[in-house]
Amino acid sequence: MLVEATMALSILTILGLLLLKLSLNVLYPRQWTLQQTLSDAYLTYEIAYAQRIPFETLTGNSSPWPMFPATATTTVEIGKIPGGRSVNATVVRTRIADPDNYPIDGGTGTVSTNPSAMKVWEVQSILSYQIAGRNYVKSRTVVRSQ
Repeated sequence: MLVEATMALSILTILGLLLLKLSLNVLYPRQWTLQQTLSDAYLTYEIAYAQRIPFETLTGNSSPWPMFPATATTTVEIGKIPGGRSVNATVVRTRIADPDNYPIDGGTGTVSTNPSAMKVWEVQSILSYQIAGRNYVKSRTVVRSQ
């Protein structure tokens, strides 16, 4: 009788551990999806910021997007996951002048290649973050012109 009870308890323990492992396997992809959603939401903010910043501020010396090859690196909190744990990421920003911009605007254009004196910039934000020991990088580029 004691042997049968011990065997039954052992089988129930193994079954319980197996079910726990299976339930955790279901939760891991949800955690990854949640963090992907957080990073996409933050990049949406970056796009909106790049589109609404005044052109004078964007191209000025104190721009949040310095002229390439210079970059501005910032650590940001992109959100919180269940349990209150913060998810942090690193944002690297830069802006790249169109080759047809005039030399004063970072390009090599001339009156013949840029007769309307357009100023065109690629504004780039690169977000890097880590999930479960793996590194991920996402980027968004906005083209601004004046």
